[in-house]
Amino acid sequence: MDSRDFSLADDIASHGRRKVLRHSIAPGGKAPSHISGLAPAGGAWVAGSDAPEKKELRIGFIPLTDCASVVMAAVNGFDRQYGVKIVPSREASWASVRDKLVSGELDAAHVLYGLIYGLELGIGGPKKDMAVLMTLNNNGQGISLASQLRERGVTDGPGLKKLVAASPQGTYTFAQTFPTGTHAMWLYYWLAANGIDPLRDVRSIVVPPPQMIANCRVGAMHGFCVGEPWNQRGIADHVSFSVASSQDIWADHPEKVLGTTADWVAKHPNTARALTAAVLEASRWIDASPGNKQKTAESIAEQAFVNTDTEVIVGRMLGRYQDGLGKSWEDSKPMRFFNDGAVNFPYLSDAMWFLTQHKRWGLLKTDPDYLAVARKVNRIDIYRQAAEAAGVALPESDMRTSQLMDGIVWDGREPKKYAAGFKIRA
Repeated sequence: MDSRDFSLADDIASHGRRKVLRHSIAPGGKAPSHISGLAPAGGAWVAGSDAPEKKELRIGFIPLTDCASVVMAAVNGFDRQYGVKIVPSREASWASVRDKLVSGELDAAHVLYGLIYGLELGIGGPKKDMAVLMTLNNNGQGISLASQLRERGVTDGPGLKKLVAASPQGTYTFAQTFPTGTHAMWLYYWLAANGIDPLRDVRSIVVPPPQMIANCRVGAMHGFCVGEPWNQRGIADHVSFSVASSQDIWADHPEKVLGTTADWVAKHPNTARALTAAVLEASRWIDASPGNKQKTAESIAEQAFVNTDTEVIVGRMLGRYQDGLGKSWEDSKPMRFFNDGAVNFPYLSDAMWFLTQHKRWGLLKTDPDYLAVARKVNRIDIYRQAAEAAGVALPESDMRTSQLMDGIVWDGREPKKYAAGFKIRA
């Protein structure tokens, strides 16, 4: 992020903080007890021994719609309610986020779930003990195909399978955003569910999210998986069309997390709690109404953040989808940031799923102790404290059950068997 970006971010944040009380007031005209009781003037979490060890926090993000809760925590002043100041830091790529987390240049980041676990296990980067503080969002990613494939009669997975099968291996190239990341896993899962081996039948390349459409425009790939708003941007620019959303693959799947290093949490436990609580407040505010989502889209569209048109962001935030082929629909599982707290809990089974896919695709050569690794990285203790401070409900279990697009159920049980049970794998 250059100096102009920091300046604009600070300007927006200052403007938002003047409005924060208005945003935080409940319908009855009173501030919710979890806000008024934790205000900086006398809150237990921002004074005395509970005071944050570090006040100003540089939080990395990639220009994607799902950076919204981190950005809005700063813009709307939810951070100040917990005694910290979030300085959003726009990064050019997930590799940059990784490197700056490891070096300590970033305190924490809006980051791919699988990137954190790759670092923990020494794949996709140097081995480093990591921590997940909360899940930032569910849903809202997508798989798009280049417009040139539509000209060849391909508009869906079966059509793509037929085209790929009729061509030499490696003829077609697909892009994702980071080798151990969520977009790679959604792309591979979708291709495999359609009978296409992502490691043998096609080429896979890494392209940073903001560069995806430009690279597709010049023919660098035939399809890609990326977060919003870039799938919608591809449609608006007549570069690509949508064939699947990530919620088609797994409804209410985990996506980005608030991630940091284990060392950072050990040195700043109160700060970690305050940061998590502030982002929880922002998450709740975003999901509270369509109007708040509109305001969020307007804020994150600014140059300092996603740097695109508000209209490209807000439609899919509200569940208003179009595929670029003439179909429009209301998606019942759009990007969610809160959903009464169900989005944000760092379920152990969610983390374990990404590890099973890393094993499935050969990124992990042997099976880890799936549950032990998830228990170490997902800091449920920090999350529980933050949720209590913010008045957010907690689930009954740290595991959950989901059914993916191929009918296979994942519940966190028997992860080794699950990882080995797929027909198409490394």
